Amino acid sequence: MDTEFKAILQFFDHIGLAYQLTSVRSDSFMQGMDIKNGVLLIDRKSLIHVGDLLHEAGHIAVTEEAVRHKLQGDVSRSGHQAGEEMAAIAWSWAALKHIGLRPELVFHEDGYKQGSKSIIDAFKSNNGFGIPLLVYWQMCLSLKNNSGGFPKMQNWLRLAENA
Repeated sequence: MDTEFKAILQFFDHIGLAYQLTSVRSDSFMQGMDIKNGVLLIDRKSLIHVGDLLHEAGHIAVTEEAVRHKLQGDVSRSGHQAGEEMAAIAWSWAALKHIGLRPELVFHEDGYKQGSKSIIDAFKSNNGFGIPLLVYWQMCLSLKNNSGGFPKMQNWLRLAENA
């Protein structure tokens, strides 16, 4: 098990994000992983980019606690829209910073419609998107004028509606 993969799983254990190491159907929404009943299914043998785990975990994490168990496969079919996508990206930035991983591990050239460098640059310059939703959902404090703000998280998993 490589170092980054192990660090990510330890992080999931630490924050209480449900995952399961198992084989995953070849027709899942992303090679090597799937989401079933709000649980991230991980097939290490077929996973291409280990950093993708943080992005998909971000989708689970930013989903309201009461409906998280309803997430199945591609989260856009479970009601996730642009706001949740941006929040999941911001969450994955906070997670990689917390774990101490390289941004390129998550924001690799094969993802994000060739916009990975722009995303990395935005978050490095404290202009990342999705942060206001994490603040609104009380997952972190605002970055502005707050040394304890994003990317430091107060809650890694979204709790109740509008909280």
